Amino acid sequence: MQLIETTVAGLGYELVDIEYGARGVLRIFIDQAAGITIKDCEKVSHQLQQVLTVENVDYERLEVSSPGLDRPLKKLVDFERFAGSEAVVTLRKALAGRKQYRGVLQQPQGETMKLQFEGKEGPAVLDFTLADLDKARLVPQIEF
Repeated sequence: MQLIETTVAGLGYELVDIEYGARGVLRIFIDQAAGITIKDCEKVSHQLQQVLTVENVDYERLEVSSPGLDRPLKKLVDFERFAGSEAVVTLRKALAGRKQYRGVLQQPQGETMKLQFEGKEGPAVLDFTLADLDKARLVPQIEF
């Protein structure tokens, strides 16, 4: 929804995803390079409540949060930003008998994303576009 994206961007955040849940729940996932705090979520929630009321958008409950450690990758800029990170990519159609790949994202070349993964015969690179993509998520990296 363009209205939500414009509002979130105007506050200095990136809109990662929008979900419509059961019973009128509207979930908004935001991000920024420095990470997301509770105060960031409160700020965006407060602003969105006002905007959605003025624009007469129907929802029962608004939830604003970080996309989490396993952040979804949906846009070309996501793949550019997270090049060098480990991700799981699921394709719409199987390629060489597989739909799901886990590996390290490479810098996209034009509209083509690249994922280096361990194939049956050693290292390999998967080339795909956003049109080929069913879903992609970062693999959480937790260091102690």
